[in-house]
Amino acid sequence: MQYVCRYRSPLGGITLAGEGECLTGLWFDGQNYFAATLSSEYREGVLPVFDETMAWLELYFQGRDPGTVPLLRPSGSPFRLAVWEMLRRIPRGEVVSYGWIASEIAREKGSGRVSARAVGGAVGHNPISILIPCHRVVGRSGSLTGYAGGIERKIRLLSLEGVDPENLRTPPPHCKTMESRRSGGPERR
Repeated sequence: MQYVCRYRSPLGGITLAGEGECLTGLWFDGQNYFAATLSSEYREGVLPVFDETMAWLELYFQGRDPGTVPLLRPSGSPFRLAVWEMLRRIPRGEVVSYGWIASEIAREKGSGRVSARAVGGAVGHNPISILIPCHRVVGRSGSLTGYAGGIERKIRLLSLEGVDPENLRTPPPHCKTMESRRSGGPERR
């Protein structure tokens, strides 16, 4: 059984969904694909993961690094899950492009090519906003592109992390921080 609760953020209302010890959804009220992965049968309720998530969000919206995210269990196709896992690797305060994610997934799978457009579709359907940081993905030239929660929220989220949305440039494909995370074994998030 999934449970939901509401959180009031500086960027508007947020609906949290969870099951057991895991967060399964986090959507800005009214965003595209709102509650798309929420089961048809759910209840308002209280779960420890909701308290953990709200404490994390409080620190985040204060501009502080909230540290390790609560346990997450997004629901989606294997491809979407791979994209969302890649999003979780993007360090706070950094951005990458859809094309960069596509090339990394292709490299990890050992396959020839992954479409940046397909990556964009998976990013747009991310069911756990902010904690799976889809707002850190920009266009090839650093342009701000769509965000299911709205472009204004994307700008504010990036600003909270110290990114200047007016002067974005994506890192080169050999970005050191991503390269070191790739070879450094398991990481805490």
